[in-house]
Amino acid sequence: MSPLFKNHNFVHYWIGQIASSFAFQMLSVGVGWQMYDLTNSPLALGLVGLSQFLPQLLLTLVVGHVADRYNRRLICVCTRFAMALTVAILAFGNISDTISANMIYFCAAMLGTARAFEMPANQAILPNLVPSEMLSRAMSAIASAREICVIAGPALGGLIYILGPTTLYVSSMSCFFVACGIMFFLRYNFSIKSKTPISLDHLLGGFSFIRGNKVILGSVSLDMFAVLLGGATALLPIVAKDILHTGPWGLGLLRCAPALGALLMSIYLARRPLEHSVGKIMFAAVAVFGVATILFGLSESLFLSMFALVLLGASDMISVVIRSTLVQLETPDEMRGRVSAANSVFIGSSNQLGEFESGVTAAWFGVVPAIVIGGVGTIAIVGIWMYLFPHLVQRNQLEKAND
Repeated sequence: MSPLFKNHNFVHYWIGQIASSFAFQMLSVGVGWQMYDLTNSPLALGLVGLSQFLPQLLLTLVVGHVADRYNRRLICVCTRFAMALTVAILAFGNISDTISANMIYFCAAMLGTARAFEMPANQAILPNLVPSEMLSRAMSAIASAREICVIAGPALGGLIYILGPTTLYVSSMSCFFVACGIMFFLRYNFSIKSKTPISLDHLLGGFSFIRGNKVILGSVSLDMFAVLLGGATALLPIVAKDILHTGPWGLGLLRCAPALGALLMSIYLARRPLEHSVGKIMFAAVAVFGVATILFGLSESLFLSMFALVLLGASDMISVVIRSTLVQLETPDEMRGRVSAANSVFIGSSNQLGEFESGVTAAWFGVVPAIVIGGVGTIAIVGIWMYLFPHLVQRNQLEKAND
């Protein structure tokens, strides 16, 4: 057995991540398909992403402070409980036949609020559970578990949706409750490492730290703009229904394809951690992400589309592992909550705001041009960022001391 999985705290954390990720991935299929069924509008799909992102943006300063001052384990427990109750509202809406686009927007905003508090606490707690020399492997192991859920969750979600959206939402809610219970029993010794009085400078500490560290700033902003432009996940329901002419099962396959590529890559990285030229590797991976996006946009075949998404997921995983490890290794523990909160804004921008951007450009130009333009934009961002952040390009190893 790997030494990492002899750490009982890490195992509890790992299992909790699986349950939470599984719940969210099943939910994403149900919400996306039902919203498009209700509205037949790509813009509406984009607005779901925007509804999730805005609370994360507005609460950034608050949630970082909370993650640094209060018990990170209990924050995760409470937020996952809140997410379970939010999904229960969607289930009730279907049972009572009162479901509407506005109800979905409201629940998306509630989920965004809960995730705003959960993400920095969840990210910041991991370095407290494993030694620093095992952090890169832990990140890859967590990524592997998450991607397994992203493979199985959407695929199973698409099948469950055939039984009705209510069944899917109840399944997702149950997984959130399980994730909440597992996290409750995590052994985590909480202590306040900083009693700095609350001030605007303190609340902005995460952003200030990222701005002052060119390696972190370059890596998180590269990921944000690349996925913001190249992310086409919000358009998957349209691609599945109108271009590939499949049903919810086809949407499930498309959603799990990037996760399959990411899973295979994360397993490889867990066995063979990146040791040299991490900067160049990250830029190359993001460029491949852009190429895969273009291929996906031009495809009219389910098999080719899935291949492009597998390639997209594998390349994105390389970038995610490098960026996540750099952020955690170079951040002092007493600032990890605020830095993770600031980092969550970048992640939220690239994911939820990226979904909104995709919905808007698809409404303006059409689905295929929107995806292709995003892929071209991603490749352009790589070139610009290599010029703006030469120190990141030259970064050799993940550990700062070995740079």
